[in-house]
Amino acid sequence: MSESDDDAPQLSAHAMAALQEFYQEQATAERNLEEALSGNVENFCPQEDWQLSQFWYDEETASRLAREALNVAGATGRIACVSSPTAYKKIKELKPDGVQVYCLEYDERFKAFGEDFVFYNYNEPVKLPQELKNSCDVVLADPPFLAEECLCKTAITIRYLMKDKVILCTGFVMKDLAERLLGVQPRKFQPKHANGLQNEFRCFTNYDSDLLDQEN
Repeated sequence: MSESDDDAPQLSAHAMAALQEFYQEQATAERNLEEALSGNVENFCPQEDWQLSQFWYDEETASRLAREALNVAGATGRIACVSSPTAYKKIKELKPDGVQVYCLEYDERFKAFGEDFVFYNYNEPVKLPQELKNSCDVVLADPPFLAEECLCKTAITIRYLMKDKVILCTGFVMKDLAERLLGVQPRKFQPKHANGLQNEFRCFTNYDSDLLDQEN
């Protein structure tokens, strides 16, 4: 018994639209990777991986954080971006030649950043290059998970890296724990994410900051 083309299964309009969207996202990801591998890192922007709790900052947030980090670091300072690749990218766009900036990330797609990339697993908080120990003028950190364990381990990393200044972006519900671990206080500026999040996020520092005390 033969089957005609009319008997072949057909996708619904909704399924076809979803499939088309998936193909478009894959094509964008492939273009981004090709640009990164060709050295065009400024245009490298992989898709968020929600399983890794990735939520990229919007443009205003990335710019504000980058400018603050550069203000603290000065013309020849060193900046560590911990689980904060969008802030790293913006810093790279704005930074003077004398500034060093590192991207500490679990997601190995960010190896595209070359020598600036440092593999980082918050479950191994001090498994990092010895030369980075207490060498960073400012550490900009955004713990990937809104959980006490994650913040505690990230705080160990921050203390390993920092000379004395830290910018921490996390949920406002972590305020008391963040203060105990790092001596930070909330600023008026509230980080925002490109795709939106329901949790109230805040920016915390252990020093006074005019730029981060300007509201959105």
